[in-house]
Amino acid sequence: MDREVSTIAGADVSRDLSTKLQQSAQPSARLRGSVLVLIQFDVCEEIRLDELRKIFPTRTTEASFKKAPAYVRYQRTPVEETIEPLTLESGERLAGEIKYYDYGVVSLEFELPFAGGWETLVQLSCRWTSDTNFEKLATRIVKQKLERAAPALVKPYKGEWLQEDYFIFHVREIDGSPSADELLATQSIQIAQVVRGEMQILSEGERQEILQSRISYYPTDLAVIGWNAAFIYDTPVGAETAIQLLQYANSQLLEFRHYDELMTKELENVYDFLEAGGSGTTWWSRWRTANAASKLHTVLLDVNELTERADNAIKFLSDMFSARLYKLCAQKVGVPDYKDLVKEKLQTAEDLYRFMVEQFNQSRAFVLELMVVVILIIELVYFFRGKPI
Repeated sequence: MDREVSTIAGADVSRDLSTKLQQSAQPSARLRGSVLVLIQFDVCEEIRLDELRKIFPTRTTEASFKKAPAYVRYQRTPVEETIEPLTLESGERLAGEIKYYDYGVVSLEFELPFAGGWETLVQLSCRWTSDTNFEKLATRIVKQKLERAAPALVKPYKGEWLQEDYFIFHVREIDGSPSADELLATQSIQIAQVVRGEMQILSEGERQEILQSRISYYPTDLAVIGWNAAFIYDTPVGAETAIQLLQYANSQLLEFRHYDELMTKELENVYDFLEAGGSGTTWWSRWRTANAASKLHTVLLDVNELTERADNAIKFLSDMFSARLYKLCAQKVGVPDYKDLVKEKLQTAEDLYRFMVEQFNQSRAFVLELMVVVILIIELVYFFRGKPI
């Protein structure tokens, strides 16, 4: 028993010592990189990119995926436009660009270079991930851009747009040029704090959960993906893969959130219609379901088409690093969860559509049968009166 207690105590001491070593390891190591703020808006059903190029001095985004770029491509390549630098109240000046996706998403990217130690990066993460000024500034910029881009927008949405924001902390250089394994061995505490935007040291369990979502291609690069932020240690060219895929994954999330809300409202309207007597026992109430069923079917077709467009905007034609990286990004930001919700509601809508069509067909059959009976009665009346019809 004493030996077991001693073993447990030794393990605790070892774990505490490991934590202290990580905290003290390379305290003066200098990092150089940039913070990227991605803010995306779902503004319309579709953006005609060819028309947009005539309005803005845009440029086409070329996919720069790591390894075998010929096997990974955009179906309809988004276009980019450089925007005026953004100056915050703190005096920080951010370079910016705006990207337009054909499925109606507008993505803004702001970049702030930084240099300093790990504490500087942790402080930046904590401050920026909780800052709401970006959303207000980005909304103003997008509204100004879309006023000119109106001819290229198909069915623009009214009211407030759905939006998503995401933060990428890209470290391109670290003193000593540590490998990914060395970085995880000495700075896992700080990396977890950056991904979560926390000033306090996280628990061992939470830290391990965060670091499970890591991926590397070379021994010298590392990406740790979180639901709201990501840490990337790579060259500017190498990091472009993860940045583009994180942008794409967040734009997908935005689209599926929109479809989820759209299907929720449509199903509520159908339920209200049915509860109000749309599926009543009278032939007239059932006859009215034809228009409701037709409208529901139109929504089903539209959502299926739009989800397919968003889902297939990037093509992965073989099993490769970029495909695995995208899967990790999509999973962490929540794309599969919302995609499953949309699929479930589409299935429910299809079941309702079949039910409503069946009710309508029964009403139509009843009317036809009634007409036949009426004709027979008229014929019998004329027959017994001895008058030809």
